[in-house]
Amino acid sequence: MYTTLISIDQLQTLQASGQPCMVFDCTFDLAQPDAGAQQYRSAHIPGAVYAHLDTALSAKHGPAASGGRHPLPLRETFAAWLSSVGFTNTMQAVVYDRNGVNYAGRLWWMLKWVGHANVAVLDGGLQAWQAAGGAVSTGDAPARSASNYALAQSLSALIATEKVATNLGRPGQTILDARATPRFKGEVEPLDPVAGHIPGALNRPFSHNLGPDGTFKPAAQLRAEFDTLLAGRDPATVVHHCGSGVSANPNLIAMEIAGLGTTGLYAGSWSDWCSDPSRPFAKG
Repeated sequence: MYTTLISIDQLQTLQASGQPCMVFDCTFDLAQPDAGAQQYRSAHIPGAVYAHLDTALSAKHGPAASGGRHPLPLRETFAAWLSSVGFTNTMQAVVYDRNGVNYAGRLWWMLKWVGHANVAVLDGGLQAWQAAGGAVSTGDAPARSASNYALAQSLSALIATEKVATNLGRPGQTILDARATPRFKGEVEPLDPVAGHIPGALNRPFSHNLGPDGTFKPAAQLRAEFDTLLAGRDPATVVHHCGSGVSANPNLIAMEIAGLGTTGLYAGSWSDWCSDPSRPFAKG
């Protein structure tokens, strides 16, 4: 069972073993929402299912479990989507993208959220798969028979806006912002109506978790970097966020790889926080 990362060799061995496994391609482009599906059709790991951020991994229309620009769907809605693509409770899930785990991390977290332990990120993404000589397919994925995916107790912590606000400034909460530093500082804001960050938040851009080859840094290096950033704060108090609850997830995964345990996700993130002008914000 793989629960954080899986290497190219490990995935190929798993596939050859015949054990139940489903691979998901989560490639996406915020500026061009249809581009990810087009890239999937141009090349994907054979048998991979495409998971669209806006339609499968967000609730742009209908009931939602969080706020923000990419609100989480209800757990029941997400389970229905998993059932529609034939995913079952006994399968190993492997998620990847072409975007430095930005979008694959969202599906990794959501599967944990519905109680699925055995989900892993393909380290290095599609680029690493192709560099290793892995085969790719084109076009749409073949139709699959529907399953009946059953929800289980959540394995991840979803943090609501109210809880973040109540604990603001208290030692029992450490807010970690995964956005690029210019956005965190409020120097630029391309997506949301207010520039800045939640007061007291620490900044770690999600791209800092990867090495030059696009794979996650070694666990010991990640541990040292988070220890330096947290500066004595308890890792268990960390609540991750970003712009809309998507790019925060690589930081959350990296902390697990580093042996720092399961941490919380404020899925509404900055887009939800700044939607209420009465909430405080900071710059710099």
